Amino acid sequence: MTELSGDGLLARPVRLHGIDLGRPVDVLLDREALRAVGLDILCGDDVHRFLPLPTAAISADALTIHSPLVLLEEDELDFYRSRAFALSSLRGRPVLRAGRDAGRLRDVVLARDGGLLAVVVDPGGRIPFDETLRFAPQRRSAA
Repeated sequence: MTELSGDGLLARPVRLHGIDLGRPVDVLLDREALRAVGLDILCGDDVHRFLPLPTAAISADALTIHSPLVLLEEDELDFYRSRAFALSSLRGRPVLRAGRDAGRLRDVVLARDGGLLAVVVDPGGRIPFDETLRFAPQRRSAA
């Protein structure tokens, strides 16, 4: 498995020694490098925690961790949220390629190291990532 979709990451449970600890609810992308830095995990105790992507072994059916200590508490999650794009907040936003509308973001395609390989837009499908690709800023209402 050389690439992963955002949806594919969100579909895998987080496991420690075969025990499900939680499930990803969002992918966090570094604002500058546009690479996945980690996941917002909703744990079995109903607490959101941050899972740095490099600390998880990604298989076809799970995100496996080797210690519960890699799941960072909510205050650390808030730190990363404040410095990253949440995939959930980007979905549906216009994607610009060389300043032109390329469609609305549906998903991202990531390398195993979290690097952004492509975006999936409606309409149009998969667009390879390059330096001309941008996410349009969120529009704010005048009300």
